[in-house]
Amino acid sequence: MAAADGAAGRILLGAFAAATAVDLGSLLAGWHLGHVIAKPLLMPLLVAYVCFHRSGGTRRAPRLLIAALLFGWGGDLALLFDAEPAFLVGMGSFAAGHVCYLVLFGRRGTHPALGGAYAVALLGTVALLWGDLPAGLRIPVAGYSLLLTAMAYRSSALGLRAGLGGALFLLSDTLIATGVAAWPQLPRPDFWIMATYVAAQYLLAAGALTPTQAYGRAVLQD
Repeated sequence: MAAADGAAGRILLGAFAAATAVDLGSLLAGWHLGHVIAKPLLMPLLVAYVCFHRSGGTRRAPRLLIAALLFGWGGDLALLFDAEPAFLVGMGSFAAGHVCYLVLFGRRGTHPALGGAYAVALLGTVALLWGDLPAGLRIPVAGYSLLLTAMAYRSSALGLRAGLGGALFLLSDTLIATGVAAWPQLPRPDFWIMATYVAAQYLLAAGALTPTQAYGRAVLQD
């Protein structure tokens, strides 16, 4: 049974990688239909992989991890629609996912200096964006940014992979916010947003499934 689950997990991870390649390739090529087809497949495939993953053949995937990824899926679907109400719904769904991640990380230790760096990044980013954001989005974006930054900081409790995933999630959503604020963008901004987002969710999932050393101390899976 464990061998069969392992094979299924590898197939599902390959399918997730293929859907990611199609999505990112579609964004680079400007093929909107490809993006609309591939994007909704990403988180369900990652959830399926997580469900078949086995650490030592015995552990089950944390329910909070599955919930966080499914809330991310809800945000993905909402952001396919180019309208402010859909943006707010998507932001709310992602926020619920961040709460799941925060609970999943628990009270494991993180480095205080890293927290200080994230606090400076949060205050600086919100201050710079504030005047350029639509008035109705300023408070929601600021509140969401606080929750997102807390998740990014606490993700390091599970080790380097999860910590990098949290940082990439913060980067991805910051790129979205700069677009909403009508700041100058990189070429193909949607590509960079999705590339950092998909990498973030995968690294957070991988870090939660197989936690590593966190600042010199072993962390255990819930």
